[in-house]
Amino acid sequence: MTVLHTFAPMAVELPPNTDLGSLRSDLADDHVAAPKGKDQQELAAIVADARADGFPLSVVVVPGNPGHDSSLRDLATELGKNTEGTVAVLSDDWIGTYSDDISRVRLEWAEDVAKYRGNHPEEAVAAFVGRLEQPEGVSWGAITGLLLTLTVLVIAGLYVVKARRGPDAEAVVAPGDDAGSLR
Repeated sequence: MTVLHTFAPMAVELPPNTDLGSLRSDLADDHVAAPKGKDQQELAAIVADARADGFPLSVVVVPGNPGHDSSLRDLATELGKNTEGTVAVLSDDWIGTYSDDISRVRLEWAEDVAKYRGNHPEEAVAAFVGRLEQPEGVSWGAITGLLLTLTVLVIAGLYVVKARRGPDAEAVVAPGDDAGSLR
């Protein structure tokens, strides 16, 4: 039975002193939740611009840094269950995200530029949104199609070369002769 316990999913770990109910109600008005005393106007403007561009974003700012940065992703996931689009949870140095329409790889790519901004969540959110608004640099579908096409062309080329050699290549060695002699 200890083996089954080892593979059990870990419990969600939220940052300390997190009240999901108050965060949800704070997000309801302008899609921004920040600690009391923190000016939300600049964050709300960035979020409103992103939403106007068709990117449904909600932002939560938590004070300090939690014990593990993964607790920010856990909080974003919990809030994302009741929120449409993408949720970004920022601490002083980290960011955790959840999205119902953006891949995890793309989210983490955007997170990289938003980390370590200190007590400047506005800069972090602007960098995060800016990265997500960039077109994807690599189209993996196009690369896969190109590799598949090249593979088919190589196979077809080898078939043509083999067909041109044809039966003449086998007639070079006559039966009964030494295996290495040519006529």
